[in-house]
Amino acid sequence: MRVIARSTLARFVETLTGHPDRSSVKAALDAWYHEVERAAWSDPADVKRAYANASIVGAGRVVFNIKGNSYRLVAAIDYRRQVIFVKWIGTHADYDRIDVRTVQYGDQTYQKRPRARRDPARD
Repeated sequence: MRVIARSTLARFVETLTGHPDRSSVKAALDAWYHEVERAAWSDPADVKRAYANASIVGAGRVVFNIKGNSYRLVAAIDYRRQVIFVKWIGTHADYDRIDVRTVQYGDQTYQKRPRARRDPARD
């Protein structure tokens, strides 16, 4: 599977700077990324075989438990193209406040890319 986008995982880990969980969350996300990258899932049953605790929540949407279910990662999977899109990641408590079926990439501050600064000289 091709994971879109690993930078989302890195930005989330950056938000945990100074937090005691940071290194263990980073290790768990790195392990998840490398496992998923090697996967060749053709349907939700394949995901469940690899991740028994994953929740299938609709066509192509999966919730993965990260670091013993302390964190959740919501992803959309395109099985035909072998692509997995990270839509959301956060604590279990934050997860309880979102609609997992509709949450989209960019709904969290750390996922928003900084805008390029406008150069008045080029206008």
